[in-house]
Amino acid sequence: MPRRNMHLQAADGARLRAGFAALRADLNLPDAFPRAAVAEAEQATPRLTGRDATDLPFLTVDPADSMDLDQAMHLERTGTGYRVHYAIADVASWVVPGGAIDTEAMKRVETLYLPDGRIPLHPPALSEHAASLLPGQDCPALLWILDLDADGELVGTDVQRATVRSRRRFDYTEVQGLIDTGTAEEPLALLREIGLLRERIERERGGVSLPIPEQEIVPRGGRNGGRSETWALEFRAPLPSEGWNAQISLLTGMAAADLMTYAGIGILRTLPAAPTTALAQLRRVARALDVAWPDGTPYAEVIHTLDPALPHHAAFLQEATGLLRGAGYTAFDAGVPELAMHAAVADEYTHVTAPLRRLVDRFAGEICVSLVAGAEVPDWVLSRLPDLPKTMAAGDRKAHEVEREAVDLVEAAVLAPHLGEEFDAVVVDLDDKGTGGTVQLRTPAVRAKFTGTGLKLGSTARVRLVEADASKRRVRFAPA
Repeated sequence: MPRRNMHLQAADGARLRAGFAALRADLNLPDAFPRAAVAEAEQATPRLTGRDATDLPFLTVDPADSMDLDQAMHLERTGTGYRVHYAIADVASWVVPGGAIDTEAMKRVETLYLPDGRIPLHPPALSEHAASLLPGQDCPALLWILDLDADGELVGTDVQRATVRSRRRFDYTEVQGLIDTGTAEEPLALLREIGLLRERIERERGGVSLPIPEQEIVPRGGRNGGRSETWALEFRAPLPSEGWNAQISLLTGMAAADLMTYAGIGILRTLPAAPTTALAQLRRVARALDVAWPDGTPYAEVIHTLDPALPHHAAFLQEATGLLRGAGYTAFDAGVPELAMHAAVADEYTHVTAPLRRLVDRFAGEICVSLVAGAEVPDWVLSRLPDLPKTMAAGDRKAHEVEREAVDLVEAAVLAPHLGEEFDAVVVDLDDKGTGGTVQLRTPAVRAKFTGTGLKLGSTARVRLVEADASKRRVRFAPA
């Protein structure tokens, strides 16, 4: 998508921070951790048990500003195939069941992200320091060992407790540059090789990863709340390296789901198949947007032909997110449930790779390491397993609400001085009554509602800004 920075005036920077504070209050978001949780985190000592894997030169790949590093990897060739060592922060080695950190994490459920700072799931002394897989420190981890054949198919799975030490951290842009220029050393260069194989396998099984341009809120210098502070709205297309990295996480989640379904106990991330009516509607959208969808071609294959940099393709990808609604969690302890598949993954799948930022991963990881070791699943897991889907659903709703409200606030603040002006836009959604929908501006990076008739899905249009209220976090357009 077009990319443009839309800076706020200096005074608006301070008002925007006030808006974030109001948003936190309106949504009743957590503030500081209770003293007991902070003290417990500062005094926690990990259980360094299991294998000593500090000889493996692990590396991490994350956004540049991340400190809560859940995953570290070491990739290597094994004859004609590959071995993936994937270390996941062992949060259960730090957190006492029923203790202050555990109690607070059950309330928070997920790390929440706002432009002026994150609201972490665990105290930063743990999540951004002691338990994070930062370079140079020995950390307890759940070490997944995944063997792949020459085609990238999974042929062997193991998971065990271990102590690991990351050697270096990379961000996505750095990884992409090293791989593109051919200067990446083999452990990192294999990320592309394995990632491409796994993406091919994903297409073959009918899985879908939607490469939707992300709408980002970016600080652009100046001190917090100072007169020189500016913010920007940008559309950012994901880098290929992000997709390759995601494939390692997906691979681990599917391997974990295999262990759980074989044993008949666990918690899966599930998504029912889209109804035929939804697919038929998406086909109509494809025709309206002039997106090629030949008869007999599966939906997943169409997705893999799209370029999110093209406005009509981006609009189609946005519409395709409707097929992902209905995702949830399914817990079981007496055999595989009727709904076990995740339709977008096109396989059984679970969350195990982000325990510093997502509650369920700690429980799912503990189930897997217990099953492989032939040990009983701990009582602290079994006692909470039935209620975890409901807990996670509430956390997901809150995270989505926070993200949308924050973007709405910045959009309104950016556009408020331009009330009554006209903008170039692409129509990316229409409501069922034909009386409105959603437009995506070419500049700035805003996606907002419009009311009115006469616009066609996928068409370019001139729209007029008729409302931009930062206090209500609301933006609305009308056909010009």
